[in-house]
Amino acid sequence: MFDVFGSVKGLLKIDQVCIDNNVFRMHYKATVIILIAFSLLVTSRQYIGDPIDCIVDEIPLGVMDTYCWIYSTFTVPERLTGITGRDVVQPGVGSHVDGQDKIKYHKYYQWVCFVLFFQAILFYVPRYLWKSWEGGRLKMLVMDLNSPIVNDECKNDRKKILVDYFIGNLNRHNFYAFRFFVCEALNFVNVIAQIYFVDFFLDGEFSTYGSDVLKFTEMEPDERIDPMARVFPKVTKCTFHKYGPSGSVQKFDGLCVLPLNIVNEKIYVFLWFWFIILSILSGISLVYRIAVVMGPKVRHLLLRARSRLAESDEVELVANKCNIGDWFLLYQLGKNIDPLIYKEVISDLSRELGGDGQSAHKQPFEA
Repeated sequence: MFDVFGSVKGLLKIDQVCIDNNVFRMHYKATVIILIAFSLLVTSRQYIGDPIDCIVDEIPLGVMDTYCWIYSTFTVPERLTGITGRDVVQPGVGSHVDGQDKIKYHKYYQWVCFVLFFQAILFYVPRYLWKSWEGGRLKMLVMDLNSPIVNDECKNDRKKILVDYFIGNLNRHNFYAFRFFVCEALNFVNVIAQIYFVDFFLDGEFSTYGSDVLKFTEMEPDERIDPMARVFPKVTKCTFHKYGPSGSVQKFDGLCVLPLNIVNEKIYVFLWFWFIILSILSGISLVYRIAVVMGPKVRHLLLRARSRLAESDEVELVANKCNIGDWFLLYQLGKNIDPLIYKEVISDLSRELGGDGQSAHKQPFEA
């Protein structure tokens, strides 16, 4: 079992330099790991048995299994209620009349593993874009200043390079920050779009799937319809047609057991709650980002919280001199640089920006 999940180990690696935030990582790291793990779990038949087993007279079992797996199975929605073994064989499985009783076909199960993997790719796209656009700038600026054990000569040299870069490129980081904000918005759009995509994939059943599962336990046993049995039936029907001895078409009804749906129903219950939580957190993150962009005072308070060891007047001076792009880069540096060294960087910046010659460094914004 552990060999199956070995391919996702690379995603668990912790980056030495953080170029994003916790909500961003929930999209490209946590969600991608979850989706790939589920995709591997669905494809690993040796751990969950055969994906489908059908029973029908006069038709070889292997042929029936393959036929029903390819051409789908069906249930009868009107037979979802009733006592199993007396009223119905299984929820959704019972006698029906062609052309009169409504039939629901289940064609999704061949595609679940592919859809999960495709979703994982979509969740990684904003990360890929931001990593390409970021270009390793933060890693180059940090220059091992994230380690508290750095000799004074090396620390001062690298700190001077960082301060000189920041002063020399003041007001040139707006486009850098804007591209990160775009990727944050893409994360939010992606998770909302994925909810609608899965809802389309499951024939309109996903949007209320998790809430229906919660309500299921509160209903009367004889009247309630198990949403998991409706969306992911464990027993279904399948009709096989073949030519008889006289050349006429013969119809054979069979029962099919889908052990794979025992896994699928739990996967999509989890994904429903995960996507809802992720969309809420992403929405809150966007509201927070709008507040940061629109409010200089918010940026000052956040920078003050990030550089707790620095003097408040130094932080205020730096925050007032920085536009949104400069602030964003400086805030990201604060996540990666040792707090004591970061305090010295803020102090050096405040001296440089507060001096008479600071205007010589200040240049207009360039995209």
